[in-house]
Amino acid sequence: MEVLNDNSCSWVNDLSPRNNIVTLSSDIDCEWLIVGAGYTGLSAARKLGQLYPNQKILLVDAQLAGEGASSRNSGYLVDTTLNDGFTSNKELDNYKKKADIYKLGIDVIKKFIKEYQVDCDWNECGKYFASSKQEDIKILENFSGTLSKLGFEHNLLSNKELKKRLGTNFYNIALHTKGGILLHPGKLVRAMIDTLPENVNLYENSSLLNWKKKNSTVICKFKNGSIKTKKIIFATNGFLKSLGIKSNYNFPITLTASMTRSLTKEEFVSIGEPKEWGVLPVRPMGATIRMTKDKRILIRNTAEVFNPYQMSKSELTKRSLKQKIGIKKRFPELPDDIIQSSWSGIVSRTRNSSQIFEKIDDNIFVAGCYNGSGIGVGTLFGEQIAIMASNMQSDEISIIDYAGTFDTNNLTVGRNSHNIQGSAADLTVSTERAGFTLVYVDSTQGWLLKDK
Repeated sequence: MEVLNDNSCSWVNDLSPRNNIVTLSSDIDCEWLIVGAGYTGLSAARKLGQLYPNQKILLVDAQLAGEGASSRNSGYLVDTTLNDGFTSNKELDNYKKKADIYKLGIDVIKKFIKEYQVDCDWNECGKYFASSKQEDIKILENFSGTLSKLGFEHNLLSNKELKKRLGTNFYNIALHTKGGILLHPGKLVRAMIDTLPENVNLYENSSLLNWKKKNSTVICKFKNGSIKTKKIIFATNGFLKSLGIKSNYNFPITLTASMTRSLTKEEFVSIGEPKEWGVLPVRPMGATIRMTKDKRILIRNTAEVFNPYQMSKSELTKRSLKQKIGIKKRFPELPDDIIQSSWSGIVSRTRNSSQIFEKIDDNIFVAGCYNGSGIGVGTLFGEQIAIMASNMQSDEISIIDYAGTFDTNNLTVGRNSHNIQGSAADLTVSTERAGFTLVYVDSTQGWLLKDK
């Protein structure tokens, strides 16, 4: 599969061009290969580089690193996802555990930007689920009930209050959650590239043509070379299906988005000078829209199964017109020619909205399919799949029931001659969608649950 680079994404165009881009052009043997250099692949490569500073680790991408879905998203680091109300305690518990996974993803990103002093326009302003339709009021009221039962801080807002906050009369009702974060995805993923460990070799514009396992080795054939590796991690997200991995489980969706230029002072005043905000739709495949730190408006209101991995200019223009109309409906005060760029991107969906986090063979691992929540969860999964693949002990290990099978297939955490929560016995987990972190304290205390 050949993937062409698209230079129309505003997030990418905000960044300075990268130098020293290397394309695979020979045959190489290595200990580790990660295919896909988005959030998951970059995170996995970082962790492996830290765990194995003396081993050869290769990271390969079909296009430029980080310029797929990792840069083409809307820049939401989510804390919760919308539902229309749960009734059972089990459903509430499962939703809470899903939110716990999002929280772990946020924590991983926070740790990274603090450690490396990353400027990615981080804004803990929360997010809105908003609608212009009266019939959606019940959905948001039910969702408010769910959040109240779980103790999640939030607010239901009317049209009048939304006008003040968003600068538009378009929305009749919204639910605001306070844990969501807005950021610049291009700046974040660029920082992940720039801070890769020295023993990680990055090859870009290098398309994987086919792969096979032979004995204990995985052989990958690329356009201009091949790689033989002892262990491999597939982190291609929306492109997993094209590689023959979990092909009946996930499917790619093409999204298109547009971004305006920065508003002039007069234009910004005309809409009430709102602070940075982000709105997510109440209905599936509705419009995602946000105001950026530098007073640009992003809108994404098309989602479809589109066979080509690169839209033609004419196809993209058709969708850009729909986004122009979407902005005009919300902000009639703004001029018609305000859109600066439009772009498309591929995300991965699963039929039951779960993720992929698996060991599919002795030396083959895969993580992906984040259903629109890839910044935090993708980074978390990358780190954790590297730990799983390494079979090494870290001083802090996060364990999550991604597949929802702990209740039927209990997880046993071996204590490895150390106590767990003061007990000289292995830890057995039997709760579906459980998520927790073990921290190693010392030889006396052993492993303790982080939240304890």
